[in-house]
Amino acid sequence: MPTTLTSGPVRVRVPATSANLGPGFDALGLALGRYDDVTAEVTDGGVRVAVSGEGAGELPADERHLVVTAMRAAFDVLGAQPPGLALECVNRIPQARGLGSSSAAIVAGVLAARALVADGGRRMGDDAALRLAAELEGHPDNVAPCLLGGFTIAWTESSGARAVALPVASAVRPTVFVPAERGLTAEARAALPATVPHADAASNAGRAALLVHALTADPALLLPATVDRLHQDQRAPGMPATAALVGALRGAGVAAVVSGAGPTVLALSEVPAGFDPGTQWRRWELPIDVSGARVSRGRL
Repeated sequence: MPTTLTSGPVRVRVPATSANLGPGFDALGLALGRYDDVTAEVTDGGVRVAVSGEGAGELPADERHLVVTAMRAAFDVLGAQPPGLALECVNRIPQARGLGSSSAAIVAGVLAARALVADGGRRMGDDAALRLAAELEGHPDNVAPCLLGGFTIAWTESSGARAVALPVASAVRPTVFVPAERGLTAEARAALPATVPHADAASNAGRAALLVHALTADPALLLPATVDRLHQDQRAPGMPATAALVGALRGAGVAAVVSGAGPTVLALSEVPAGFDPGTQWRRWELPIDVSGARVSRGRL
């Protein structure tokens, strides 16, 4: 059956995300209430990308833009490539800070392409969209909460990525501390050893299981549940300010972790009113996004 492209623009709103959450390396993620908006439309030819907000003047405005890359991959799966594309990106998620900006771009691209195909939902269901987004990103822990919302547990089988979303206890009120400097996931991963001691792996397995209970049912356990022995200390030399802030918050009784690969710090429990992180940090109290990526027709 031939693929029919729709006319008119579609808009995708995608949330920021924080992954790992301490011991849940490459598995656990949380959707946060800060959003990028992408409007996409099929044109007669060429690719035009307009970016405002985070990354304006820095991100490519052609085929190299990550949203376009994801759209092209999705169109291949859907069985059509449009003659041209016009994109408007309003970015509020900081770039390269550990808040899932690349996953947001990928999810936005996959869902925008699906929405621009007349029967895109039938050709690519949500499970297939998750698998494609995780394949493009390289791991599923950020794309899962971006797509599904809430608190997610993601894993990979022979058929690709899978995930489940769980409700979060109402007492969980995330705060993020965003620094001026950027971090690169590839560099953060390069700091990790190829193998880990059995005791460290066992410790993280127990804490990750406890974290699921703490986030969904008993936030009083968030501090012990966010102890990590697999990645945060190993990455600390590359982002000393982040490590110092995590240590200071935890010393004050706050369940603080590195957000994703950093350098943003995520606090999952209440930060004391008088706590001062320093002027180099932007402090945002963000709600948990429970809806995940949303698609609508028309422009902003």
